[in-house]
Amino acid sequence: MARRSAPSVPSYMPHPSQRRTVGGHDEDQSALSRFLQTEIFAPEKLPGNINLFVGVTMFFGGILAARTWGELMIPA
Repeated sequence: MARRSAPSVPSYMPHPSQRRTVGGHDEDQSALSRFLQTEIFAPEKLPGNINLFVGVTMFFGGILAARTWGELMIPA
């Protein structure tokens, strides 16, 4: 019968000082910093975030243009 080796991961909860970082994140990061890194600047989410930013910018730019030059757009 083959002998089983010991598990590579301990079966107990490690002490907080021995805990590894979760997901490659530093434990000293704030929640805002971790959010920006994982949701805003993550390479797989960046194209969608850029599309969202351009859409919101165009929306508010259109409102600003209508309020600034709205009188010129209406035929007299």
